[in-house]
Amino acid sequence: MNKAKKAKLEKKGWKLGSADEFLGLSAEEAAYVEMKLALSEKLKEKRVRKKLTQAELARMTNSSQSRIAKMEAGDPTVSIDLLVKSLLALGVSKKELGRSISQEIAGTI
Repeated sequence: MNKAKKAKLEKKGWKLGSADEFLGLSAEEAAYVEMKLALSEKLKEKRVRKKLTQAELARMTNSSQSRIAKMEAGDPTVSIDLLVKSLLALGVSKKELGRSISQEIAGTI
């Protein structure tokens, strides 16, 4: 947000902050959320790059298409282990997995 717009909003009584502040998340909670979102984004990126449908990925992972959609959307009911398992099924290396996570949460903690 540009400085002028920020100043105008603050002048009108609006308080500006991050989603973490709004939700009252600790640094650890914020890092966890960022990690899950990074894994979700990586999953969709890899699936699309491999030209797979959600249904095809679901068959590869013994899951359902709706579960894949939830994983890609960052649904909070999806576990990190399911995201990691699905990424590994797509051929993501452990090193690439680590890079994806570390790039997204750098500076969160």
